[in-house]
Amino acid sequence: MTGSNEQRAIESNEEFEVGSFQPEDAAGIVNLFREVYGEGYPIRIFYDEKALTQANADGTYYSIVGRTMSGSIIGVQHVFRSAPYERLYEVGAGLVLKDFRRLGVNRRMLDFVYETWAPTRPGIEEMFGEPVCNHIFMQKTVEEFRFQETALEVALMPAEAYDKERSAAGRVAGLLVFRCYRPKPHAVYLPGQYVQEVQFLYSHLEDRRTFELADRPLPKNLVSQAEMSIFDFAKVVRIAVHRIGEDLDACLGKLEDKALAQNAVVFQVWLMLGDPAVGAAVEVLRRKGYFLGGPLPRWFDQDGLLMQKLLVPPDFEDIQLYSDRAKEILAIVRTDWERSVSAAAPSGRGERTSQRAGIYE
Repeated sequence: MTGSNEQRAIESNEEFEVGSFQPEDAAGIVNLFREVYGEGYPIRIFYDEKALTQANADGTYYSIVGRTMSGSIIGVQHVFRSAPYERLYEVGAGLVLKDFRRLGVNRRMLDFVYETWAPTRPGIEEMFGEPVCNHIFMQKTVEEFRFQETALEVALMPAEAYDKERSAAGRVAGLLVFRCYRPKPHAVYLPGQYVQEVQFLYSHLEDRRTFELADRPLPKNLVSQAEMSIFDFAKVVRIAVHRIGEDLDACLGKLEDKALAQNAVVFQVWLMLGDPAVGAAVEVLRRKGYFLGGPLPRWFDQDGLLMQKLLVPPDFEDIQLYSDRAKEILAIVRTDWERSVSAAAPSGRGERTSQRAGIYE
């Protein structure tokens, strides 16, 4: 198969199989992304046959495909590393050719990933996904595979990523869901600002934790360590704080300035919940206009905590959620966003956007 015209010509009643990537699948995966997203998908590796083949060879990405008996690619799911901990894998970047979406292709690919492929791989201890919230289809599916919702990423993806199918009017939220394959009981320090909220968000996880209060101040004479990734197309910046020091405010400020210079509008910060100073770090972020996203199991091997800030209007009214638990998470996140707006809104300055606080006046 060499182009999207041939992709459209596949008969929707043709039998298919599901399996791991083969080098000859690369062209079909590229064509599939073009068919569904045009040129708008922000992860560019899916438009590069050679790069995708190499990524599957070195384990950066694993492509799980649905292919017809004649070898045409009708669906794909990807397993890849995106969190700091190398044994926590994300499942995402999945899609199915439109004419095959009612034939169970996605379900069979996910069943293969979650029930056959992942349990037999010793390098996988936890898996997570980010089902989008402009529809509930994937949210329903991952719940069936025993994933648990823990966090909500507000305004994560731009509407342009969904132009081909016109499925989003504004920026699209992402629901973070996790499944444990190899438990690792450990201690979690609860920020005093969110004790009840975080305990609720942990309440359905299968992996056990013990909880303590994060009551230590920022450690003196310790320099913060953080790394930043910017996703230009999505205008999203993610900052992983690997060490909390007394200079955390200044450290984050420098990174935010760099991100603002590159037109970032969605800021995410990941903190370590294994650090008893995480409560003090949360307070620094709250003063900067951040609000709660939720816990991230095994994010750093120890758990993480997502805090987020927006320089665009939130998309709360357009967020579509399937489970009652996800709706409760939305209520928690929205309440804290409202707190952040109320705390940071200046007065008497007219209508403008405050980039530092992420407030709309």
